[in-house]
Amino acid sequence: MSKNTKSARAVWTGEGMEFHAVLGSGYEFEMSGNAGTHGGSPMEFLLAGVAGCTAVDIVMILKKKRKAIVGVEVEIIGTRADVIPAVYTDAELFYTITGDVDEKAVEDAIRLTKEKYCSASIMFAAAGVQFSTKYEIMAQEK
Repeated sequence: MSKNTKSARAVWTGEGMEFHAVLGSGYEFEMSGNAGTHGGSPMEFLLAGVAGCTAVDIVMILKKKRKAIVGVEVEIIGTRADVIPAVYTDAELFYTITGDVDEKAVEDAIRLTKEKYCSASIMFAAAGVQFSTKYEIMAQEK
């Protein structure tokens, strides 16, 4: 298998719409068609993939710029179509960056993750998802 090949497996537990998922890395989690505390829905995991992908990029870019960050949080809210297939049509990303970092560095990092680095959000955009982004910079508590 190529290093660019990824895998995942979902195994029905035999109850309702509950599945046990195993990623190629070995990480395991619960997934459910009826999302709740027992497992997230597959569509929620797609959003989590975008949030995680862009968060990794933001940390990488700001550290490369030698910015003193102590926290990065990305929240994503996706809106799905009202008809089947209920694909995501819009997504709002909210970035909270904590540390000693300037607005230009954060704006550059968001632009780079959106246009160049985050494969997950770029795939969503290619499928027609309209993205909006907002950010907040929080000073590091002393």
